[in-house]
Amino acid sequence: MYIHEFSDPGCQDVREVGGKAAGLAQMTAAGLPVAPGFAITAAAYRSYLQTDGLQEFTRGVLDQLGSNRDQTAFDDADRTISERLTGVPLPQEIANAVRAAYAKLCVDTGVDNIAVAVRSSATAEDSVGASFAGEFETWVDIVGAEAVLEYVHKCYVSVFAGRVLSYLAEKDIDPHAIEMAVVIQKTVRARAAGVMFTLSPTSGDRSKIVMEASWGLGLSVVGGEVTPDRFVVDKVGLGIADRTLGNKIIEYRRGDAPVEVPAERRELLCLQDDEVVALATLGKKLERMHQAPQDIEFAVDEELPAGSNLILLQCRPETVWSNAVRKPAFDAGAGMMSWITGSISGATAVPAHTHDASHQH
Repeated sequence: MYIHEFSDPGCQDVREVGGKAAGLAQMTAAGLPVAPGFAITAAAYRSYLQTDGLQEFTRGVLDQLGSNRDQTAFDDADRTISERLTGVPLPQEIANAVRAAYAKLCVDTGVDNIAVAVRSSATAEDSVGASFAGEFETWVDIVGAEAVLEYVHKCYVSVFAGRVLSYLAEKDIDPHAIEMAVVIQKTVRARAAGVMFTLSPTSGDRSKIVMEASWGLGLSVVGGEVTPDRFVVDKVGLGIADRTLGNKIIEYRRGDAPVEVPAERRELLCLQDDEVVALATLGKKLERMHQAPQDIEFAVDEELPAGSNLILLQCRPETVWSNAVRKPAFDAGAGMMSWITGSISGATAVPAHTHDASHQH
């Protein structure tokens, strides 16, 4: 089966749809606010790699790398594989299934040629043990079934990108152990968007919820192009402990190029207090659902009325502090918590292409 809508029970199978799609399906099942969409399963990716000897070809190129861990070698392999994969279209059976699912999404939303995000959802992605956040691609504002197919194809090719191959080698993971499912989801028309952690990402303090957000789509936050507004909420009582105005000079209104934020809006916080509290409430619910701290992407949809305009774009386990080694509390000799460094990937827009945390933005 190549397609699962978020409401399908099969869309919660991480092995078939990846962590991103499974997370969206779980939130949908829990009645949480999620933009509608569907997942293209890993079975479709497997079927594609079996087309025209692609799996044997990619394995041959990667085998030639041997123990060479030089970035230039990874980039050369990327070019060789990309050229071959780009020339082999998706099998007709998969293409037809995607066209039908996109047509149904248009009918369900009442929007002809609805603009969607095409988001990678690798099956090895976002486990607490190995975060793949930022390693794969996402594009937003893709319109029309044929364009969707083009970007699904790009998702498949992205598995063998030079930086991904380098990352996988560092983690000692065979690229063929990665299977690429793809999320197709209505693009949220974001007045503001950002990320929320159900602990402090700087100190690991579990009593806090921290949000960073900026105007427009989340591309500017993820790409480090703005200094976002920052909000700190006490988990107990949901009081807002701190509001820090950022430097929000640009915003992405659509998934193509950024525009300047008008001067009068630069001095305004992009989230209202009631929105911050409502988001923190959703964050607490997700943390309870998953029994672990969460890293959540959200948007405030300007096309929806207040009270129903908060949309959750992605939810995954927080990986930095979840992996930190802690001494037992009763150990009198306990030392400082070991620090684990995390990185936030860059993002560029093509039309709105990010190394995900995109949150489809």
